[in-house]
Amino acid sequence: GQGVLMFPVSKIEIADWSPEWPESFRRKASAIRRALGDRAFRIDHIGSTSIQGLAAKPIIDIQVSVAAFDPIERLTEPLREIGYEWRQANPDLTKRYFRERPGDERTHIHIRRLGSWHEQWALLFRDYMRVHPEEHAPYAALKRALAERYRENRAAYTNGKADHLWAIIRRADRWAADVGWTAPSSDA
Repeated sequence: GQGVLMFPVSKIEIADWSPEWPESFRRKASAIRRALGDRAFRIDHIGSTSIQGLAAKPIIDIQVSVAAFDPIERLTEPLREIGYEWRQANPDLTKRYFRERPGDERTHIHIRRLGSWHEQWALLFRDYMRVHPEEHAPYAALKRALAERYRENRAAYTNGKADHLWAIIRRADRWAADVGWTAPSSDA
């Protein structure tokens, strides 16, 4: 029978927080800012690598906030020129997802609509976790356990984090109300 072309599955690894991560974000964000100009209302470092002290998969997550996804070529063309490919098959329709070219440093770019719930969720999670270091150890322990259990199954790893993340975001929502949180200025 026909053989199926298999791509190597990268194992899920959780690394201790690294000061190289914000530096890597700054370099990438600067290139994205030059490429997209004022089409990007915000360019933010999100996810665990943006939270000092938190263990994470060593993959920089960047959120780019835009007014609209279309015409998509206004996003895909400039990002392709600086080494990022649109992953059209991504099932999450609240964003447009881009990845590095094969062989480049792993980077996830999440383009979301400015002011959308998903854009705000990512920023609130980051900001809450930055000022609540007591949340880090339980979350890191869960990630390490899931990475061990689902070493090559990213979907199971991600699903395994869901209940914990929703518990954190409920606490973050209460915190946001208590402090009057709004997203700070764009990172780039």
